Amino acid sequence: MAFLDEEYSVDTLPQGTSNFEPLPEGWYNAAITGAEIKGTKAGDGKYIACKYTITGPSHQGRVIFGNLNIKNASTKAEEIGRQQLGEIMRAIGLAKVSDTDQLIGGNLGIKLIVKTGEYAGNEVKGYRAIGGVAPAAVAPFKPMGSVAGAPAAPAKSAPPWAKK
Repeated sequence: MAFLDEEYSVDTLPQGTSNFEPLPEGWYNAAITGAEIKGTKAGDGKYIACKYTITGPSHQGRVIFGNLNIKNASTKAEEIGRQQLGEIMRAIGLAKVSDTDQLIGGNLGIKLIVKTGEYAGNEVKGYRAIGGVAPAAVAPFKPMGSVAGAPAAPAKSAPPWAKK
């Protein structure tokens, strides 16, 4: 048994206003507010655990969770997860991702469905850019002079300090 340092009365404790009922099915604007790699229960795969915070048009502040299989014993599950990751990247304008932190802060539309049964709740079933137009993909940095359509710069010799 563990004793508390003080006595708590239900009459003096704040009452929560949390609502865990599933949101109605449909499209919602959301921000990715969390993304981390986790291992599958079987221990033979990895997934990205995403946290989406609804930004509108209704239910602002509600949180939805979703998983993207990126390594899985089931090739179909892995294929679906990688497809979903691609949809998210296109929706938030990322050309490449090497760290889950790059997803955080991305704004996109998510399509929610309501699941019933043992694991009742919302499930993310679609991703799209907000307003239907994806932001321009953020490509790797290109130095000046490598503008598309411009002639390639001549090959440079080794820097003076590297010459013998």
